[in-house]
Amino acid sequence: MRKELFHPTIESEARILLLINGFTTKTKSLEGRTKLAKLDFLLRYPSFMQRALSIKNPEQTMNVSQEEELNIESRMIRYRYGPWDPSYYAILGKLIGKGLIEIVPNQHGISYRTTENGQRIANALAKEDSWSETRIRIKLLKQNFNITGTNLKKFIYEHFPEVTGAKWGDEL
Repeated sequence: MRKELFHPTIESEARILLLINGFTTKTKSLEGRTKLAKLDFLLRYPSFMQRALSIKNPEQTMNVSQEEELNIESRMIRYRYGPWDPSYYAILGKLIGKGLIEIVPNQHGISYRTTENGQRIANALAKEDSWSETRIRIKLLKQNFNITGTNLKKFIYEHFPEVTGAKWGDEL
Protein backbone atom coordinates (compact mmCIF):
# COMPACT_ATOMS: atom_id res chain seq x y z
CA MET A 1 0.00 0.00 0.00
CA ARG A 2 1.24 3.48 -0.85
CA LYS A 3 2.83 5.34 2.06
CA GLU A 4 1.01 8.60 1.31
CA LEU A 5 -2.32 6.92 2.08
CA PHE A 6 -1.35 6.94 5.75
CA HIS A 7 -0.78 10.71 5.93
CA PRO A 8 -3.85 12.68 7.01
CA THR A 9 -4.78 16.01 5.54
CA ILE A 10 -5.95 18.97 7.59
CA GLU A 11 -9.31 18.63 5.80
CA SER A 12 -9.66 15.00 6.89
CA GLU A 13 -8.84 15.98 10.48
CA ALA A 14 -11.52 18.69 10.33
CA ARG A 15 -14.09 16.30 8.82
CA ILE A 16 -13.47 13.64 11.48
CA LEU A 17 -13.55 16.27 14.25
CA LEU A 18 -16.91 17.50 12.94
CA LEU A 19 -18.22 13.94 12.68
CA ILE A 20 -17.19 13.00 16.22
CA ASN A 21 -18.55 16.30 17.54
CA GLY A 22 -21.85 15.67 15.77
CA PHE A 23 -22.28 12.47 17.80
CA THR A 24 -20.97 13.89 21.09
CA THR A 25 -23.38 14.87 23.85
CA LYS A 26 -22.90 15.20 27.60
CA THR A 27 -23.59 11.47 28.00
CA LYS A 28 -22.89 10.00 24.56
CA SER A 29 -19.92 9.62 22.25
CA LEU A 30 -19.23 8.06 18.87
CA GLU A 31 -18.86 4.34 19.59
CA GLY A 32 -15.86 2.69 17.96
CA ARG A 33 -13.81 2.80 14.78
CA THR A 34 -16.25 0.62 12.82
CA LYS A 35 -19.06 3.12 13.28
CA LEU A 36 -16.70 6.03 12.64
CA ALA A 37 -15.46 4.48 9.38
CA LYS A 38 -18.94 3.63 8.09
CA LEU A 39 -20.36 7.06 8.93
CA ASP A 40 -17.33 8.68 7.32
CA PHE A 41 -17.82 6.52 4.22
CA LEU A 42 -21.36 7.84 3.83
CA LEU A 43 -20.20 11.39 4.53
CA ARG A 44 -17.38 11.26 1.96
CA TYR A 45 -19.41 9.55 -0.75
CA PRO A 46 -22.61 11.61 -1.04
CA SER A 47 -24.15 9.41 -3.74
CA PHE A 48 -23.93 6.42 -1.37
CA MET A 49 -25.35 8.53 1.47
CA GLN A 50 -28.20 9.62 -0.77
CA ARG A 51 -28.95 5.96 -1.61
CA ALA A 52 -28.65 4.94 2.06
CA LEU A 53 -31.10 7.66 3.10
CA SER A 54 -33.60 6.63 0.43
CA ILE A 55 -33.46 3.05 1.76
CA LYS A 56 -33.54 3.90 5.48
CA ASN A 57 -35.98 6.81 5.35
CA PRO A 58 -37.61 7.33 1.91
CA GLU A 59 -39.17 10.65 3.02
CA GLN A 60 -35.70 12.05 3.77
CA THR A 61 -34.18 13.84 0.78
CA MET A 62 -30.66 14.91 0.05
CA ASN A 63 -29.55 16.55 -3.16
CA VAL A 64 -26.15 15.76 -4.64
CA SER A 65 -24.88 17.61 -7.68
CA GLN A 66 -23.16 15.64 -10.44
CA GLU A 67 -20.00 17.66 -9.83
CA GLU A 68 -20.02 16.70 -6.15
CA GLU A 69 -20.52 13.01 -6.92
CA LEU A 70 -17.24 13.02 -8.80
CA ASN A 71 -15.36 15.33 -6.42
CA ILE A 72 -14.06 12.99 -3.70
CA GLU A 73 -11.33 14.31 -1.40
CA SER A 74 -9.56 10.95 -1.26
CA ARG A 75 -10.48 7.39 -1.99
CA MET A 76 -11.16 4.89 0.73
CA ILE A 77 -9.79 1.37 0.63
CA ARG A 78 -11.77 -1.87 0.74
CA TYR A 79 -10.63 -3.35 4.03
CA ARG A 80 -11.67 -6.29 6.18
CA TYR A 81 -14.97 -4.79 7.32
CA GLY A 82 -15.71 -2.62 4.31
CA PRO A 83 -14.63 0.95 3.50
CA TRP A 84 -11.61 2.16 5.47
CA ASP A 85 -9.18 5.05 5.29
CA PRO A 86 -5.62 3.99 6.17
CA SER A 87 -5.03 7.43 7.69
CA TYR A 88 -7.68 6.98 10.43
CA TYR A 89 -5.08 5.97 13.03
CA ALA A 90 -2.98 9.04 12.26
CA ILE A 91 -6.03 11.33 12.19
CA LEU A 92 -7.31 10.05 15.51
CA GLY A 93 -3.81 10.24 17.01
CA LYS A 94 -3.43 13.85 15.88
CA LEU A 95 -6.85 14.86 17.20
CA ILE A 96 -6.11 13.16 20.54
CA GLY A 97 -2.61 14.68 20.67
CA LYS A 98 -4.02 18.15 20.00
CA GLY A 99 -6.51 17.68 22.83
CA LEU A 100 -9.52 17.92 20.49
CA ILE A 101 -10.96 14.46 21.11
CA GLU A 102 -10.64 11.92 23.87
CA ILE A 103 -11.07 8.18 24.12
CA VAL A 104 -13.88 6.97 26.33
CA PRO A 105 -14.06 3.30 27.34
CA ASN A 106 -17.39 1.58 26.73
CA GLN A 107 -18.83 -1.94 27.08
CA HIS A 108 -17.58 -3.02 23.66
CA GLY A 109 -14.26 -1.19 23.43
CA ILE A 110 -13.73 2.51 22.96
CA SER A 111 -15.67 5.57 21.91
CA TYR A 112 -14.56 9.00 20.78
CA ARG A 113 -15.78 12.29 22.21
CA THR A 114 -14.80 15.87 21.52
CA THR A 115 -13.18 17.73 24.37
CA GLU A 116 -14.32 21.20 25.37
CA ASN A 117 -11.64 22.66 23.09
CA GLY A 118 -12.59 20.24 20.31
CA GLN A 119 -16.23 21.27 20.59
CA ARG A 120 -15.27 24.94 20.42
CA ILE A 121 -13.20 24.40 17.26
CA ALA A 122 -15.77 22.08 15.66
CA ASN A 123 -18.56 24.58 16.32
CA ALA A 124 -16.49 27.38 14.76
CA LEU A 125 -15.70 25.18 11.73
CA ALA A 126 -19.36 24.26 11.32
CA LYS A 127 -20.22 27.95 10.94
CA GLU A 128 -17.87 28.29 7.95
CA ASP A 129 -19.57 28.20 4.55
CA SER A 130 -17.06 25.66 3.27
CA TRP A 131 -18.19 23.15 5.93
CA SER A 132 -21.94 23.86 5.86
CA GLU A 133 -22.79 20.88 3.63
CA THR A 134 -20.73 18.59 5.85
CA ARG A 135 -22.50 19.92 8.96
CA ILE A 136 -25.93 19.32 7.38
CA ARG A 137 -25.00 15.80 6.32
CA ILE A 138 -23.63 14.92 9.76
CA LYS A 139 -27.01 15.92 11.21
CA LEU A 140 -28.72 13.65 8.67
CA LEU A 141 -26.37 10.82 9.61
CA LYS A 142 -27.14 11.25 13.30
CA GLN A 143 -30.90 11.37 12.65
CA ASN A 144 -30.93 8.31 10.39
CA PHE A 145 -27.88 6.18 11.17
CA ASN A 146 -27.20 6.53 14.88
CA ILE A 147 -27.05 2.74 15.20
CA THR A 148 -24.27 0.43 16.30
CA GLY A 149 -21.19 0.05 14.15
CA THR A 150 -22.05 -3.61 13.59
CA ASN A 151 -25.56 -2.76 12.37
CA LEU A 152 -24.19 0.00 10.17
CA LYS A 153 -21.68 -2.45 8.70
CA LYS A 154 -24.51 -4.94 8.05
CA PHE A 155 -26.56 -2.20 6.36
CA ILE A 156 -23.66 -1.35 4.04
CA TYR A 157 -23.01 -5.03 3.28
CA GLU A 158 -26.67 -5.58 2.46
CA HIS A 159 -27.28 -2.50 0.33
CA PHE A 160 -23.92 -1.74 -1.30
CA PRO A 161 -22.60 -4.99 -2.79
CA GLU A 162 -20.35 -3.08 -5.20
CA VAL A 163 -18.43 -1.75 -2.18
CA THR A 164 -18.30 -4.88 -0.06
CA GLY A 165 -17.66 -7.09 -3.08
CA ALA A 166 -14.42 -5.27 -3.93
CA LYS A 167 -11.15 -7.04 -3.15
CA TRP A 168 -9.16 -6.10 -0.06
CA GLY A 169 -6.91 -3.16 -0.87
CA ASP A 170 -8.98 -1.95 -3.84
CA GLU A 171 -9.68 1.77 -3.92
CA LEU A 172 -13.36 2.64 -3.77
